[in-house]
Amino acid sequence: MPTKGQTITNPTNGDSYEFLETAKDTNGERVTMKAVIKGKGQLVPKHLHVLQDETFEVISGQLTIFFEGQTKKISAGEKITFPKNIPHNHYNDDNDAVIYVHSVTPALDFDFLIENLVGLAADGKSKNGKYGLVQELVSLKYLDSKSYLADIPIGVQKILMNTIAPIGRLFGYRAIYKKYSGLEK
Repeated sequence: MPTKGQTITNPTNGDSYEFLETAKDTNGERVTMKAVIKGKGQLVPKHLHVLQDETFEVISGQLTIFFEGQTKKISAGEKITFPKNIPHNHYNDDNDAVIYVHSVTPALDFDFLIENLVGLAADGKSKNGKYGLVQELVSLKYLDSKSYLADIPIGVQKILMNTIAPIGRLFGYRAIYKKYSGLEK
């Protein structure tokens, strides 16, 4: 379970996330983290959040963002908000680390999602920012932080997640794993 002050680190690339505020701390209003991203390249596919806005404020380095169909970089002191339902992505595309404060409003279960993405990556279950179709469909179906992949039509994703995700759960796939968060979903 995420706690204020907790830092989780992906041992495969050294990326770390410190929880400054969790959903529990803010009564569900937001999750705020300080991220230190050393790894280069996309950590997750382009996506959109149905119910949440995301804000990034760069402390040092440069954060590469995909937003409104364009890729650009934002630097220390710059801030950007991705509104819900808009495809986006964010990642480090430089050799130096990028440090930023990341806030998600409302929180829902986003802090648990981060714990699980880092845990899966640490266990070698992610390749180039992709966690595999079955894992992604299970996460899409069972997380409260409803998100969709930007490069696959949402209607197709809904059909796939409603047919494949329940089967994936039979084979042990979870949106939130007890191993990483102390609870299962």
